[in-house]
Amino acid sequence: MKQSFGMSQSGNLKEALRGLHSPQFIMLLSNQPQFEEHVKELERCFPGVPSIGCIGMSYQTQVVENGVGVIAFSDGVKAAAGVLEDVTTMPVKYIHRLERDVQAVGGSRQDTVCIDFCAGNDACVLTTINTVLQRTGIPLVGGTGDQGRVSVNGRVYENAVAYGMVRNLNGRVKTYKENIYHQYGNYRFIASNTDRANYILGSLNGKPAKQVYESILHVTDQEILTRTFQNPFGKINGDDTCIISIKEVHGNALACFRQVNDSDVLILLELGDYQAITKNTIQQICRDFPRRSAIFSVNCLFRYKLFSERNYMQTYLREMSALGSHVGFVGYGEHYNNRFVNQSMTCVVFE
Repeated sequence: MKQSFGMSQSGNLKEALRGLHSPQFIMLLSNQPQFEEHVKELERCFPGVPSIGCIGMSYQTQVVENGVGVIAFSDGVKAAAGVLEDVTTMPVKYIHRLERDVQAVGGSRQDTVCIDFCAGNDACVLTTINTVLQRTGIPLVGGTGDQGRVSVNGRVYENAVAYGMVRNLNGRVKTYKENIYHQYGNYRFIASNTDRANYILGSLNGKPAKQVYESILHVTDQEILTRTFQNPFGKINGDDTCIISIKEVHGNALACFRQVNDSDVLILLELGDYQAITKNTIQQICRDFPRRSAIFSVNCLFRYKLFSERNYMQTYLREMSALGSHVGFVGYGEHYNNRFVNQSMTCVVFE
């Protein structure tokens, strides 16, 4: 298969589409003011080609912050795109659409991946999608776009998740998740007084969550929102840890970017040697895939901010480009199979 990337920092879609021929699957990453216009124009240019889109930043060797980026697969891909609506209330109502598209594309866990752009309620959405994907073990990579809107096949949807089923006809696929954090101290917390709908973490071991965070790290209210780049929470999930970013201070509680439930076991994390971890990820991918045709990744907005502040973002993209064709988008939350995580990188590699 072949992966191509076109971009325009000014939001000129025709410029981004220049040189694109015979795509079999398209992903659109656009800015807020031009999103609907870009969705319609893309469909006019490539009618009937499966496509998904959202509002967000894209990247290849540089980041497109406010323009438009187009990622396209061709030469050996079989794909279908669809949408599950009403994600805040009942996405399972539309599950037959995903079942139909999985069947139409065929494939297996070895050669097929689901890529999704979500408008919210990610944990519920992933649980719903997984009821179908788990039957064949097909992996998933995706993330959350901005402004609660996604697009599928030329139409814009609110309160929905857009998905693409992509089968590599010429080789394998495999998904990866990169975590640049490790446990800080031996702290272990039981969450309580949570508000699942608003992602509020009220108490840790019976004490106000804000007070616990501040007393351990010796930070003020104003410093919490930047300190989460260095010290987010982690939720233990079997042998894995899901990162939970802090969104804002909510009285004596903390509002997060990921749902926390009563009785969840949490730990505190700290930033590791992200440059060494990136090199390890690249080495692992090279061992698993000596021949690579494409890598599509989702990097968290907080990783983008952290890397940018430390003048590492361009270096990171340059190092990843050594793998071959590496492109992706900056998400507000990352999806890895049935897990919703923060401050992470997830990706799919195509042989």
